[in-house]
Amino acid sequence: MNSQPLVLASTSKYRGELLSKLQIPFQTAAPNVDETPLPNEDAKQTSSRLSQLKAQAVAKDYPDALIIGSDQVALLDGQQMGKPLTHDNAVRQLRAMRGKTVVFYTALTLLNARDGSMQTEIDETKVSFRQSSDEEIERYLIKEQPYHCAGSAKSEGLGIALISRIEGNDPNALIGLPLISLITMLNKQEMHTLLIG
Repeated sequence: MNSQPLVLASTSKYRGELLSKLQIPFQTAAPNVDETPLPNEDAKQTSSRLSQLKAQAVAKDYPDALIIGSDQVALLDGQQMGKPLTHDNAVRQLRAMRGKTVVFYTALTLLNARDGSMQTEIDETKVSFRQSSDEEIERYLIKEQPYHCAGSAKSEGLGIALISRIEGNDPNALIGLPLISLITMLNKQEMHTLLIG
């Protein structure tokens, strides 16, 4: 079994909680990358590039580790929606999304800093939103303050009340870390996630 240390290139408590489900020891590190989309870059390309950049940014401090990078971009009517960061931006995002379906692209990268090999996958989740009132949106934002969640949609919390349907392969992806893809990647690196006996 691979004994390389595992590092999550994120300080998100939600990604940390998801990774903890696998019961593998890991460390976290802040990647500190610019998350601004590049000109003419589509949502898939943005999420993929940023997940790789986050892993690579941490690699210099952990040259012997397996490093997990992840990034999520929401797409509504052809427009990318990132983290709102402010209350007013979150209000605008949620008002624009009500009654519509938003596609969330969650990219996952596993970088082996020891040999430079890298695996990247993109998980796609379609989320349909209810026709929520301005008052419901305001109450949700005050209670959850999801200002660091792409599209302001914190489905693991009260945000689920704004959602009418979720279609995807991995419920963990919408929260921020596609665990099904990650397990496959770790197994390829011989870091098995379930040891019996």
